[in-house]
Amino acid sequence: MNIPLAERLRPKTLADYVSQVHLVGKQGALTKQIAQGLIPSMIFWGPPGIGKTTLANIIAETSGRPFYTLSAISSGVKDVREVIEKAKQSGGLFTTKNPILFIDEIHRFSKSQQDSLLQAVEKGWVTLIGATTENPSFEVIPALLSRCQVYVLNPFKKRI
Repeated sequence: MNIPLAERLRPKTLADYVSQVHLVGKQGALTKQIAQGLIPSMIFWGPPGIGKTTLANIIAETSGRPFYTLSAISSGVKDVREVIEKAKQSGGLFTTKNPILFIDEIHRFSKSQQDSLLQAVEKGWVTLIGATTENPSFEVIPALLSRCQVYVLNPFKKRI
């Protein structure tokens, strides 16, 4: 077993996800949406290591949707277009089977790279989940931001 310890310990269900109660607790903003499988396009904003990627994985697993992942550090428009073409073939537009495209470090995409996502999000070919450590109001283009809900993931708190 060559899987890193952090990956083996990563929560796999909402019940195992111990933080961000304001989003995924009993009265959390995402709880009902996840349960119904009606996942909007969204941006997760929070400090590094807080659980943005883990939450995206849990949402995809819980909703049973196809899940595509890209890193804005190592991906470009070509990669985005390839994923969008695959997603269009899945036939689940604006349904509970609509594919999820997770883009880590979305703030690192240039304006033109972010523009390449607009039509896919608008037409419902993919449900976008972006993760960023930077304020999306300044780092994500307004047209894309207007098509996404922004969720703030809070830093962990010390318990005394």
